Amino acid sequence: MTDTAPSDIVDFVRASAQLLELPLDDAQVARVAMHLARTRTMVAPLRLLPLGAELEPAEVYCPAPFPAEDPA
Repeated sequence: MTDTAPSDIVDFVRASAQLLELPLDDAQVARVAMHLARTRTMVAPLRLLPLGAELEPAEVYCPAPFPAEDPA
């Protein structure tokens, strides 16, 4: 991977930052875009794996209830 991100990712980062009212300068936009491009590259092979309809995402973590009183 090169040190620069594709222009579509840079455009996406700029638009997202503007929507979220994040003041990013050009260097920050470039760094975020580079990391996002790297993530997209890492995920690409995973998207090729066949996933059957029977596979479900993991359950949402639900912690045990907090005790009302300290038993000690």
